Amino acid sequence: MTAAMRPNMSACPACDAAPAAEALAEQEAQKDAHLALSVPGVHCALCISTIEGTLTRVPGVKLARVNLTLKRATIEAEPDVSADDMVRVLDGIGYEAHELDAGTLSATKTDKAGRDLLMRLAVAGFASMNVMLLSISVWSGAEAATRDMFHWISAAIALPTIVFSGRPFYVSAWGALKHRRLNMDVPIVLAIVLAVVTSLWETALSGEHAYFDAALALVFFLLAGRYLDYRTRAVARSAAEELAALEVPRAVRVREGVEETVQVSELVVGDLVLVRPGGRMPVDGEIVEGQSELDRSLLTGETLPVFAEPGLGVSAGEVNLTGPLVVCATAVGQETSLHRMADLVAIAESGRSNYTSLADKAAKLYAPGVHILSALSFVGWYLYTFDMRTALNIAAAVLIITCPCALGLAVPAVTTAASGRLFRKGMLIKDATALERLAQVDTVVFDKTGTLTAGTPQLTNLEDFSQEELGVAMALAMGSSHPLSRALADAAQAAGVRPARVSEIEEVPGYGAQGKLDGRLVRLGRASWVGAEPPAQTAAFLSLGAGQAKGFLFADSLREGAEAAVEALKADGKEVILLSGDTAGAVEDLAKRLGIARWVAEALPEDKARRVQALAEDGKHVLMVGDGLNDTAALAAAHVSISPASALDAARVASDIVLLGGDLSPIGDALTTARSATKRIRENFQIATVYNVIAVPLAVAGLATPLIAALAMSLSSITVSLNALRLR
Repeated sequence: MTAAMRPNMSACPACDAAPAAEALAEQEAQKDAHLALSVPGVHCALCISTIEGTLTRVPGVKLARVNLTLKRATIEAEPDVSADDMVRVLDGIGYEAHELDAGTLSATKTDKAGRDLLMRLAVAGFASMNVMLLSISVWSGAEAATRDMFHWISAAIALPTIVFSGRPFYVSAWGALKHRRLNMDVPIVLAIVLAVVTSLWETALSGEHAYFDAALALVFFLLAGRYLDYRTRAVARSAAEELAALEVPRAVRVREGVEETVQVSELVVGDLVLVRPGGRMPVDGEIVEGQSELDRSLLTGETLPVFAEPGLGVSAGEVNLTGPLVVCATAVGQETSLHRMADLVAIAESGRSNYTSLADKAAKLYAPGVHILSALSFVGWYLYTFDMRTALNIAAAVLIITCPCALGLAVPAVTTAASGRLFRKGMLIKDATALERLAQVDTVVFDKTGTLTAGTPQLTNLEDFSQEELGVAMALAMGSSHPLSRALADAAQAAGVRPARVSEIEEVPGYGAQGKLDGRLVRLGRASWVGAEPPAQTAAFLSLGAGQAKGFLFADSLREGAEAAVEALKADGKEVILLSGDTAGAVEDLAKRLGIARWVAEALPEDKARRVQALAEDGKHVLMVGDGLNDTAALAAAHVSISPASALDAARVASDIVLLGGDLSPIGDALTTARSATKRIRENFQIATVYNVIAVPLAVAGLATPLIAALAMSLSSITVSLNALRLR
């Protein structure tokens, strides 16, 4: 297959905006408001649909998206709509909201939330064990005053513990009830309250049984599920924020020959900006003075530096390597390609957060059914016996026995077990729904440089040169910082070559290195510089001053496990596509080496995201594997994504799974594990369903006390957890 080439490609490829970026630029020109709100109370698909539906009904709001992982709402609205207005709207439906200041975001609050959950879980577990010990005495036959004393001691331990440890459930349930909504925490709180009320009633009447241990067991198991779910989300951060962090804060502006360091926000289109070697471009623009080489790997995936001279277009985020450049700004601030890429990522992240997990789908129908069943049980038994105590006990038993502990543990328990298995194989699962999405994958898209290849060139024709030629080439290469020169020097040194006595060695930015050998000029560099014909593959040419220049040929080295990963995916029936920003020749060569039939070369960041989205629109479930800034939007747009640990921060945080080592072979196993995990989740739902089918009629018939209901609930939770551990 021939590579897909882009017609009319501009001199600044990263500036060719994708349709999404163009739409954003047009909205910006119309001065629409782009608001971001932190909504910490979001925790399920029902919350997402409620918030998005409420916000989009507000006059002036054009679009509202909720990111579940980041607990964030992104809003596009008319200029007169303010963040305060949106905060008041969300407060009106029971959701706390705050305007988001990207500069103040940090992991501190997330870490604090995790420590808080863990502390409440520990307190509930400790209290539950103590109350269980006291209950043993009652079960063993303690009577009258002794039994009552143990019940009151249990109450003294249980009540403050339940108030403290159960706070996350009370806050969530109250927020829903206050605004006439139901969520999963409402039946949980009702079950806890009824268990406590029934226990206090029984204790006050010197009853035989109290159910403080049941209430504590409920809190403990539910907190365990909530903490396991939290751990799967805790490492997720916004890739858009990481991209924004790459924007240069200050630049050297040149006016009338005077250099002045200013904030990038002060630059305007037409300003001249000096970018020194090693510096990152602060603006999009055109070079007006200087010669150098540019590292565009972040934005385009090009393996080797690009020769830079006056007239060449550059993009924000590119790195100047060897010589000073003066750039005339053509786009600044939010109009730069780097900022537009961050916008693309934010859009893709919000879209992916709309994925509804199996647990959310099951939970959506669960809460109303539990309330109706418990209420009917209470009314039926009260009308049958006219005994408030009996009716309350049975209603409490129904709520406890149907409490969603097993449902709450069904997904986190499996996710934790599967994550542990993959972690031992060198893969870190970052997102709670990643395994479910990974199990649906039918198409795998690989980036080339830094993903399938190590991103470092390797010399392939060392044997074609004499010792004298290698000595001269090594001497010149050692005086250059170019990646090809370093690769040549390393290969020559490994072969035992000694550098020749070359004098006056200097590096000519954008061309290569040159020096004097016995009075004659010798050069190592570009084909055009030494008068040679450029080959189809990557090369550096050596000229000894007489005769035809000879080329050192280079190829990318494959990353460990690349062949095994591609072969395993193809054997599993997955379609494999190679999508790269590198040149057509390099991409085609790698595709042939790995047996990949479909490949696309010279793809810009927005091209990659657009192609991934096009595959999704065709009904494909795409796994994107990439490592660079140019892959970030595509990683966020894919159904699920993986990046190596060596990837840029922006790529790692945009992905759902991180490869901790350099070996790609675990990718095939990850898909198998994901399918097994999804199967276990469905089995857990079936276990919970069978449990309810058997246990609920017994509770409704009055054959299960709240204590028996708590034991049955605990048994179902343990069964679900044990089934999840079968993944290990």
